Amino acid sequence: MNFALIMFLLLVFTGGFWLLDLLVFRRRRRPDDRVPWWIEYPVSFFPVILIVFVLRSFIVEPFKIPSGSMIPTLLVGDYILVNKYTYGIRLPVINKKIIDIGNPHRGDVMVFRFPENPSVDYIKRVIGTPGDVVEYRNKRLTINGHLVDVESEPDYSYLEHGLNFISTKRYLEKLDDHPHSIIVNLDAPPVQLAGVHAFPYRENCEYNEEGFRCKVPAGHYFMMGDNRDSSSDSRYWGFVPDENIVGRAFLVWMNFGQLGRIGTPID
Repeated sequence: MNFALIMFLLLVFTGGFWLLDLLVFRRRRRPDDRVPWWIEYPVSFFPVILIVFVLRSFIVEPFKIPSGSMIPTLLVGDYILVNKYTYGIRLPVINKKIIDIGNPHRGDVMVFRFPENPSVDYIKRVIGTPGDVVEYRNKRLTINGHLVDVESEPDYSYLEHGLNFISTKRYLEKLDDHPHSIIVNLDAPPVQLAGVHAFPYRENCEYNEEGFRCKVPAGHYFMMGDNRDSSSDSRYWGFVPDENIVGRAFLVWMNFGQLGRIGTPID
């Protein structure tokens, strides 16, 4: 469901009635006439829809985390807020950038339209920016030939789909100015080779059983989940083009199952 398109259509519909009432119907009514319901309702809803549309399109948008691919940074059931202007002002519905404010940086947690199905929103961490060479060998990340520093943290365990108890190793990964925790299942391969799709610029990548090496093309980004062995990300479906960017996640505003997460910043 394209919620932005639905909001836009509602805005046009109610705004049309508001304009007609202002220019035509209001002038024809006598002071003591009752406003017809088919005018009153759209006119009343128009300012509310306008405010929501502007806030959601240009300032901040809420999302819900549906999967565990960003554990331990984000948990299933987290409701998050996404900054819509950090990476530039974009026209709603068509998502075309009209004002360039900034670009994603390595380590940002970013929401974007899934390249294989743009009607679906994904959230991952930016690992590679345009021109970067990203390597992942034996569970260690290298960017442009430099091994990314990691520090061991206490092991991390969680329930997957409420049934499977998963135990993992946890590390503090220092990616530029974004130190963040990742979890790794040492028994899983760095990449499931059978799951790699044919994607645009696939020739930029080399895969083997130890991992992969990819050069990020211009205007694209390489994304990975913090739950490295339980994430469908750029390893499998490729690079995220700039036109698919939605915004940068910055805050957990609600989790009905874990109220202590309210107000947690997203690093």
